[in-house]
Amino acid sequence: MGITTFGIVGAGWRAEFFLRVAAAMPERFQVGGMMVRDEAKGRTIETRWGVPTFRTLDELHDRTDLHFVVVSVPRAVSPDFIRSLADRGMSVLTETPPAKDVDGLNELYRYISERGAKVQVAEQYAFQPLHAARIAICRSGRLGQVDQAQVSAAHGYHGISLIRKLLGIGFDDVEITAIRHSSQIVAGPNRHGDPQEEKRAANRQDIAWLQFADGKLGVFDFTSDQYFSWIRSQRVLIRGEQGEINNTQISYLRDYATPIYSEIRRVNAGENGNLEGLFLKGMIAGEEWVYRNPFIPARLTDDEIAVAECLARMADYVNGGRECYSLAEASQDHYLSLLLEQAIKSGETVVSSRQLWACD
Repeated sequence: MGITTFGIVGAGWRAEFFLRVAAAMPERFQVGGMMVRDEAKGRTIETRWGVPTFRTLDELHDRTDLHFVVVSVPRAVSPDFIRSLADRGMSVLTETPPAKDVDGLNELYRYISERGAKVQVAEQYAFQPLHAARIAICRSGRLGQVDQAQVSAAHGYHGISLIRKLLGIGFDDVEITAIRHSSQIVAGPNRHGDPQEEKRAANRQDIAWLQFADGKLGVFDFTSDQYFSWIRSQRVLIRGEQGEINNTQISYLRDYATPIYSEIRRVNAGENGNLEGLFLKGMIAGEEWVYRNPFIPARLTDDEIAVAECLARMADYVNGGRECYSLAEASQDHYLSLLLEQAIKSGETVVSSRQLWACD
């Protein structure tokens, strides 16, 4: 397969992830154009990234030849762009979430299904190398039947998506109980860089218990500073009938009398005088590769590797391959995250019900 040429609608912080991936791998990805309504911002992007920008979807459609378009705009307006692109016969990879609320999710799913449009969602967390390694171990059967996943690694729908992937959950009904804890924290880095002074900031922690209909348990735990914080780390615990993964530590039974202990370890090039380059090679557990980086030798962060995986899978999908993360899957994850928020605000246990995307 040759170079995948895609467009982008939007020019915010998340859009730059796709630009960086394309810049790091010009032999695989190319941004053919961006729709940026603000002309001055568009000119800045053209100068910085060397990408043509357009003010309307019609211009983007008529003046480019794209395999698909990435929609990277706020959730309140993304459905309008998704529908407009689908009406123009363009395939769409939209950022999360695909719509603002449950009504919007159902309406968008109905619209896209009726037209048979190719729409997928760029949910990257399951493709981050460490999470991908954990999911692969769960799928291997090494832990036996996995029935519990405690995830403190991502907010809202991202955290929900990891829980469902680790547990192998589809559209099963779930009961959600949740609380919110507020505290103070010394402010750390954020999207704009490192802190310039010492100051206290409000910190919000959401904790939820998701009891699925088949008896599996998901525990969601996330603090508002966690993505950038130097002092609030990620924690993931996965338990099965014959083993568990505790962050990167693996414990399982080869037989009832023989425990095996190993660790998920990163293998990087470029360390300690190594001259291969500077990139992640993969993840090893014991004697086995549990994840191999498909984008060597590009210099990418783990999240950028995951974004590149979304782009690669979308390219395969529009060329006749299988879905990478469907509108139905994304809708379910966001729906459950909305129920989680409802459980926090109401102080009551809330119960999911089958929505349109889960009934087709």
